[in-house]
Amino acid sequence: MALKSTIFKAGLAVADIDHGYYADHALTLARHPSETDERMMVRLAALALHAHALQTVCSGDGTLAFGAGLSDPDEPDVWLRDFTGRTRVWIEVGQPDDGAITKACRKADAVAVYAFHHAAPVWWRGIENKLTRLDNLQVWRIPAEASQALAALAQRTMQLQATIQEGQLMLADATRHVDVVPERWR
Repeated sequence: MALKSTIFKAGLAVADIDHGYYADHALTLARHPSETDERMMVRLAALALHAHALQTVCSGDGTLAFGAGLSDPDEPDVWLRDFTGRTRVWIEVGQPDDGAITKACRKADAVAVYAFHHAAPVWWRGIENKLTRLDNLQVWRIPAEASQALAALAQRTMQLQATIQEGQLMLADATRHVDVVPERWR
């Protein structure tokens, strides 16, 4: 018998000072049986960091949502699609292989990868030279301490505040907060 995904609900209030974007998002996260709370919360942080693209890229006429992720390797972890169905932003979390990244770059206007595991530097050194021609790719590193702290915020029902200022994310619930300073690798 196959295990089913665990459903999490999140109310996410985004205050992106860098981009002048302020909005509330009601989100449903399906955590695959093989996914950790850490990875799921990095997906949520990546969505918060790109939420402004709803306005800056799609002029408010788009959909920002979680993709199938681990359930379907041909789908992103997070995507932004405009009203025509065109994928404007494709976000991957973890350490995807170069083939998957190249394929994503062909399908979307912009691709962002958020690596977070302590082995991410080793992964990046092995893959970096294979991605030099992909002009629409950004690669970010979430420090392992921050990604592990994000996991502690995971609850089946969450009310979170995401504040983005000077490229840094502060994700907080009613009792604690996590500061995330993404490091841009590409």
